Amino acid sequence: MKRILFLLLALLPLWAWAQIPTVDPVGTYYTTNDKGEEETGDVNGQTLSSLFRVVFTANPTIPDGFKSQVWYEWTMWKTDNPATILVRRNDETFEYEFSESGSYTVQLKAIFYGEEGTEDYEFPQEGEDAKYIIFTMSESKLEFPNGFSPNGDEWNETLHPKDGFKGIVKFHAAIFNRWGKKLYSWDDVHGSWDGKVNGKTVPDGVYFLNVSAKGSDGIDYNIKKAINVISGYNNGEEEGGTYEE
Repeated sequence: MKRILFLLLALLPLWAWAQIPTVDPVGTYYTTNDKGEEETGDVNGQTLSSLFRVVFTANPTIPDGFKSQVWYEWTMWKTDNPATILVRRNDETFEYEFSESGSYTVQLKAIFYGEEGTEDYEFPQEGEDAKYIIFTMSESKLEFPNGFSPNGDEWNETLHPKDGFKGIVKFHAAIFNRWGKKLYSWDDVHGSWDGKVNGKTVPDGVYFLNVSAKGSDGIDYNIKKAINVISGYNNGEEEGGTYEE
C-alpha cells in the first residue's frame, strides 16, 4: 500500500504538468529561389536571400479547464534594435511579408484564461526562458553577364541575372536595339530574354540592357550595359537572320 501511495505521489507532478497549457511558436517561410522554384521551411535560424513571407503560428496545447479564452501577443523587432517594435499582433496565426534586409526577432506571449474556479496561466511564466524566433534577410545583390548565345545548345541560352542574385524586391528590365527600339521587357527577376523577337532569334551583334531594380537593403539598381548576342552556328545552320530590325 505504501509503495502504491509513493508511486501516486511521484506521478502527481507529471500529471499536473500535463494539465498546463503550452504554446510552441513556429514561423514557416515561403520564398522563391534564384531558379524560380518555391521553397518553404522553418524560418528560425535561417538566412534568406530573396523576398519571402512567413506564417507565424502559436500551436497551442490547451487541456480541459483552460478553453474559455486565450490572449496572444506577438511582437517583432530588428535584433539589433529591440526598443523599436515593428509588428504587434494578437492573433493565434498571422502572416507577414519581409522586404527589408536585416536580422529579425519574434516573440510570443500568451495568457490562458481558465474557466471559473481555475487559475490563469501565462506563457512564458516568471523565471521561464522566453522562446524567440530569429532569422535574417541578407543584403541584396544583382549582376548581369555581358552576353549570351541563343543557339540551341542548351548552354547560356538566355539573358538573365547572374547566379547568386538576392534580396531584389522590385525589378524591371528592357532590351533595346542600337536605334533605341525596345525589343523585349520583363518584370520578374526570375525571368529572362531568349534572344527572340516575334518568335525569331535576333541577328548576332550588340544590344542594350536597361535594368531598374530595388534591393531589400534600400539599394537602387540602375544597370545600363551592352549585351553581345553570339548565336554562332548550330548543326551547320546559322541561328537567327530572319528578324529584321
